[in-house]
Amino acid sequence: MTVHFIGAGPGAADLITVRGRDLLARCPVCLYAGSIVPPDMLAWCGPDTRLVDTAPLSLDEIVAEYARAHTAGEDVARLHSGDLSMWSAVAEQVRRLEALGIPYTLTPGVPAFAAAAAALGRELTLPGTAQSLVLTRVSGRASPMPAGENLAGFAATGATLALHLAIHALDRVVTELTPLYGADCPVTIVFHASWPDQKIISGTLGDIEARFAAAPVERTAIIFVGRTLATADFRDSALYDPDYQRRFRGRE
Repeated sequence: MTVHFIGAGPGAADLITVRGRDLLARCPVCLYAGSIVPPDMLAWCGPDTRLVDTAPLSLDEIVAEYARAHTAGEDVARLHSGDLSMWSAVAEQVRRLEALGIPYTLTPGVPAFAAAAAALGRELTLPGTAQSLVLTRVSGRASPMPAGENLAGFAATGATLALHLAIHALDRVVTELTPLYGADCPVTIVFHASWPDQKIISGTLGDIEARFAAAPVERTAIIFVGRTLATADFRDSALYDPDYQRRFRGRE
């Protein structure tokens, strides 16, 4: 028996990985985060799969489900939204499984920021503009930010920022970032990337609050901040430059 943690991806049912889809199809038990995993994703499960919505459950209750399945010899598909490597609460579950001697695997998923960038038709790193992408958030009730991890520090690098779990603090984001990026810096909010109700709100640090107030969204939204969101005048990369010699090109 194995617990298979699966990143469901950003929302669209067909953005799950092939490995994740196949695990859902063959596991007799599926635990899923019903508050954020789209119902369509469960269509990949078998017709007799026992479905358990973990949204109302505590960690102890979730672990009890793993223990029950372990006793019964039933593989478990544990479906999380997005990718498992960030803000997934997988680490605390893995710690419990290791203490109980229950084996597990991790299958990555398409991260929400990647789906949001695709919705914008944008590359988030451009030559001469920004070559770094910072994935971060703001302090919340569940998880305060560690000392030293703050928006001002990240913004000082000039990198493109992808702010998760921060839409409730848009005013704070604008206040802290404007002195560093400038009021004319592009900002885009992507709500429910890849979902049927996907919404995109674009503006600048100077006007994004007003634009958001005119068409507000809640919770599952990503805030992108950075010059790569609007820059068209950037140099081509060296990757496809005819004068750039690399080992795969084989030119003299």
